[in-house]
Amino acid sequence: MVLKRDTVNVNTSQRVEIHDITQDVEAVLKNSGISEGLLNVYSHHSTSGVVINENESGLVKDFQLALQKLVPEGAGYQHDRIDNNADSHIRGFLLGGSETIPVEDGRLMLGTWQSIFFVELDGPRQRKLTVTVMGE
Repeated sequence: MVLKRDTVNVNTSQRVEIHDITQDVEAVLKNSGISEGLLNVYSHHSTSGVVINENESGLVKDFQLALQKLVPEGAGYQHDRIDNNADSHIRGFLLGGSETIPVEDGRLMLGTWQSIFFVELDGPRQRKLTVTVMGE
């Protein structure tokens, strides 16, 4: 088994922002030379998330609005006494910080409408994602 690792950098400009990183991840896969195995995308940041879903503009906006309604900013959270970003951390808990995708014939086995997204929850920031590809 071969293991290859690379970094994807994402610069955000808003507090809550959703970036389609599928092409960046596919580039890492291509450069790895691995054709069969697993690929993991991992965010190093507790106020962010990595998710898979459809890249339709209305749906992406709906998702962003749902996050903001589900966990509103400034709702009296204990952590706000320290950093004033408890909502960002709670949203990160709900989303999770990584996704693992099977690789077959050198391609991500995403569904027809699926894309990989980095979700910024406490921007603007410079973010770093690790993409690890394992296989043959």
